[in-house]
Amino acid sequence: MYTVAKEEPTPDGILGRSAAMHDMELGENLQAIARAGAGVNNIPIDKCSKQGIVVFNTPGANANAVAELVIGGLIIGSRNVAAATNWAAGLKGQGADVPKLVEKGKGQFVGPELRGKTLGVIGLGAIGALVANKAARGLGMKVVGYDPFISVENAWSLSSGVGRAASEDEVLAQADYVTYHIPLNDKPRGSIDAAKIAKMKKGAYLLNFSRAELVNADDMKAALAEGQLAGYVVDFPTDEMIGVEKVTCIPHLGASTPESEENCAQMAAAELRDYLEVGCIHNSVNLPEVQLTAPDAARVLVIHENIPNTVAPISACISKEGINIDTMINKSKKDMAVTVMDLSELPSEQAIANIKRLPGVFRVRTFG
Repeated sequence: MYTVAKEEPTPDGILGRSAAMHDMELGENLQAIARAGAGVNNIPIDKCSKQGIVVFNTPGANANAVAELVIGGLIIGSRNVAAATNWAAGLKGQGADVPKLVEKGKGQFVGPELRGKTLGVIGLGAIGALVANKAARGLGMKVVGYDPFISVENAWSLSSGVGRAASEDEVLAQADYVTYHIPLNDKPRGSIDAAKIAKMKKGAYLLNFSRAELVNADDMKAALAEGQLAGYVVDFPTDEMIGVEKVTCIPHLGASTPESEENCAQMAAAELRDYLEVGCIHNSVNLPEVQLTAPDAARVLVIHENIPNTVAPISACISKEGINIDTMINKSKKDMAVTVMDLSELPSEQAIANIKRLPGVFRVRTFG
């Protein structure tokens, strides 16, 4: 039984989309935050980790919606559709002369077809893999992708028509169109700069459906003005890019479909429910994957720093009470770790308090 409310001073879980949470007070009762979407820039991840709060996102739930818009962006950018429709709108009021003016002016918007061209996909996650497959199978494009961290699942999903490059530079050198699908973090911020753009084919098109901050705005404008790039399509408008010639700014419509919003909400709710009820951790951005079903008797879950000599003191607190540990799982993700013990019975409140006092322990939860 759950109580769902917009305003709740002491929630156990928060299910949200784009609400700004960096200045939000995170109460002691808060166990988890589930973001109905892939990006978690609106959530204070480090702060949550130090309080033992699990942060979930929903990778893949909006993948098809974004991938379809990327395909649209390829066509819109290549055929100058946005600029052409804006120009056509300016013909309003010309009456019977409109058809003649259209025929006279349409030549300025000539753009190449996609069939037979090479598409480079940087990042072959849920979205990138779908884009690669749709372009190879449906558009007749030669597709080459690069992702040093590609999952086994996404690798298996790729069409046989998608080639795999050994480096990002290899993709940039041969692609007529390049689309980026990588997460934004401190390393790639602004990394699509003059040096990287210079590695692309002259006259190539760049699509950015990841985050605006990946691109150095000044270098992009220079590349477009000089003709190094023929066009830039971005789903994250910024003041620097709005109104720039050869730039198509889409108002962050990637996941704006009713199907996508429903998929994201359902996945986020399921992640939150499974963690609150049994401790299962799936699609967390700050903690490792821990697949669990309901415990047979009792369970203790500990969120702690990923440091040496942590697991032994935790298990010692249980063993001192003469309680049998049936199974134990310990997994880590960067600086964070989770230890789960399924027990014959729950330990005393004193034993739980002792675990909480151990160095590096952020949160202790019990089930059963």
